[in-house]
Amino acid sequence: MKLEGEGKLLRIFLGEGDRLEGKPLYEVIVAKAREQGLAGATVLRGIEGFGVLSRIHTAKILRLSEDLSIVVELVDTEEKVKAFMRRLTTCFSGVVPAA
Repeated sequence: MKLEGEGKLLRIFLGEGDRLEGKPLYEVIVAKAREQGLAGATVLRGIEGFGVLSRIHTAKILRLSEDLSIVVELVDTEEKVKAFMRRLTTCFSGVVPAA
């Protein structure tokens, strides 16, 4: 889908191990974005970072993490992004966070 006019960016941060119904959460989000006809989606995998517990996650070979940061970026018009956010809130009730 081609985006005409000014677009908005929705950025979602999650862990690589986060799942919904056994599937990686980032895959579920991208599939739902495509179903809703959003203009674009990109999934980025972090090489290092930390979250709420301040535990460092890294892709360095000696400290290989199993739960690196994932960023999902979605773009479309403000109206479509807001509608998509509302749809996601109903889906997140079944999310299983990584241990």
